[in-house]
Amino acid sequence: MKIAVGADHGGLALKEKIVCFLKEEGHEVADFGTMTYDSCDYPDFGIAASEAVASGECERGILICTTGIGISIVANKVKGIRCALCSDPLSARLTRLHNNANVLALGGGIVGSSLALEIVRVFLDTPFSNEEKHCRRLEKIAKLEQKYGK
Repeated sequence: MKIAVGADHGGLALKEKIVCFLKEEGHEVADFGTMTYDSCDYPDFGIAASEAVASGECERGILICTTGIGISIVANKVKGIRCALCSDPLSARLTRLHNNANVLALGGGIVGSSLALEIVRVFLDTPFSNEEKHCRRLEKIAKLEQKYGK
């Protein structure tokens, strides 16, 4: 699977660990930065990675800032992106099963690396359920995107 990753300076250390993990698991990684610990703006990296997922260049995305909150807000501005901020494996599992989330956000200052790698593993390994009720709800979200020009 080709996975877009992006992080600001607050998420860089965790991003580096996740990139290594993804490569070890046989995934292709498109790294949209940052590459330094210099202070930078999470919207720059969140939008680049999210656009890669929305365009189909990448199948999924993983975004990290200090809390995961800001970068998840940015990702959800992109039409077709369903980004979920997760801090536990159950949330990662359910957001894939129920919401067909295509981008995962993590807080580099919130979750430790071992937990983060488990969250990533669950997010990538869990398929969408395709249950009628979840498909219906996703269709409603798509209509909201159209209505509000997202």
